[in-house]
Amino acid sequence: MNLYKSGISLEVIAFQTDLDVQEVQNIVNREEQKNSDEKIYTAPSLSEFYLDAIVDIDELIKNAQARTWSALQAKEFNISTEDSRQILENLLESKTRLVIIHVDLVGFTKLCMSLPANRLADIIRAFTQEVSILIASYGGYILKFVGDAVLGFFLVKSSEKNDDKLPCINAVNCALSMISVIRHGINPILSQYDYPEIHVRIGVDVGENVVVQYGWETNILKHGTEKILTKKPIIDILGYTISIAVKMTSLAESDQIVIGQMVYDSVDKTLKERFKEFPIHTEVWNYISSTTGGIYRLYGSIRDYTYY
Repeated sequence: MNLYKSGISLEVIAFQTDLDVQEVQNIVNREEQKNSDEKIYTAPSLSEFYLDAIVDIDELIKNAQARTWSALQAKEFNISTEDSRQILENLLESKTRLVIIHVDLVGFTKLCMSLPANRLADIIRAFTQEVSILIASYGGYILKFVGDAVLGFFLVKSSEKNDDKLPCINAVNCALSMISVIRHGINPILSQYDYPEIHVRIGVDVGENVVVQYGWETNILKHGTEKILTKKPIIDILGYTISIAVKMTSLAESDQIVIGQMVYDSVDKTLKERFKEFPIHTEVWNYISSTTGGIYRLYGSIRDYTYY
């Protein structure tokens, strides 16, 4: 469903999943007809596919340009975290292995000081929309928006180390695509309308997390003369992995990706070649690896590589 919602054709989805086009169409039809109160848990199947093979970066850039223009002109903002909420409801009060991606705008304080509120809101709207769409395109989910940052996650189907491989590859490829889309999709449109260009820092790590519910979000809907009370759980993810991902993001340079040792060990040789070990003093970084007992190593994307 994530692939379908990202605009990938039924034929390409069918080819990648070894299903008939009609079977894919039937699945889409069933999911779209489900009641909004039902719990949908389709993501594990996505973690089993190498999604970079079917994601068209040129199409992503072209669509990002059109959406950014719409966001600046018509104030459109098409983001939903409903899928994420439904996924996490199934995992409440349990430990689950996730790849966490943290995307942070560079120089947000300067933007706040130099831009009027409406133009700052336009930039944040364009940024969060495109980051959300890219995470969904690579099989991930949005956890939440935190000011100028976006937190997302990719499900790992089990605690076996080998199962980290494809979710980690998808998350890292997603991060690389984000930088390409921002450089070649969002920034040209921002510049055209005299907005400052934006840049990001991205952190990616994998590990065990706990899904918790804090309470309920209540809303009153009017249906004719009746008022209907609806409730949705307020859900969050807690764990060492999120703390590490957020911390490593702060260490990255502009338009750089920093990944943890376990992510680096899980990705393929081609992706490894785009990263090198991140030199950092233990006074700044002192997280301990649960597998080696030493300092948890970080790897930064090589700045000389062309993202697109």
